[in-house]
Formats: sequence, structure tokens, C-alpha cells
Amino acid sequence: MKKDIHPTNYRPVVFQDSNDGTAFITRSTVLAEETTTIDGVEYPLVKVHISSSSHPFFTGEERIVDVEGRVDRFKARQQAAKTAREAKTAAKPKAKKTHKEAQKLGDKTAKTAQE
Repeated sequence: MKKDIHPTNYRPVVFQDSNDGTAFITRSTVLAEETTTIDGVEYPLVKVHISSSSHPFFTGEERIVDVEGRVDRFKARQQAAKTAREAKTAAKPKAKKTHKEAQKLGDKTAKTAQE
């Protein structure tokens, strides 16, 4: 086995869920700029967007966890597309076929209208 390939700077670190504020103390090598004090001891603080305390798989709740606005942007694009589609169909009235166009296309209603 190779020697000295694993990190040696494991230390207690606090991971805080930004959705519900839950904090976990675990050992990690992650570098953190912020610190927090729990039970009189100061720990490095790492903020995470989602953890087991707020993830729907672990909580059993069906809710949308959207920190970065992805769902809002998707809904806005969907609404804009729907509005554009409705405007396009409203602005474009259906043109009636002339007698010659109907004959070229082989439209049977043109023949009956001619008779």
C-alpha cells in the first residue's frame, strides 16, 4: 500500500442545512471560512443547501426545495411559451381555400359546392 496518500487533517466540522437550520457535527477535512460555537466549543461551519433533515426522500414530505430559483425560471419560461403560442394562433386567422386551391388538393367539398 502507498504511504501518506490519505489526509491527516481530520477535525470536527459543523454542517448546517440552509433550509431548516439543522446542524450536524462530524469529522471532515473540508476547509471553511466561517465558524460557529456549539456547547462552548468553536467549530468550522459549512453551509449546505440540502441534507437528510430537509431532503424529501428522508422526510417523507413532498415539497419543492428550490434555493437557486430553478422552478421559478422553468414556470416563467413555460408561461411565456404558452402566451406566445396563444398570441400566434390568435393573430393568424385560418384562411379559406379558393376554388382552384381546393381542386388542386383534391378537396371533395369543392366538387360538391360546384355542382
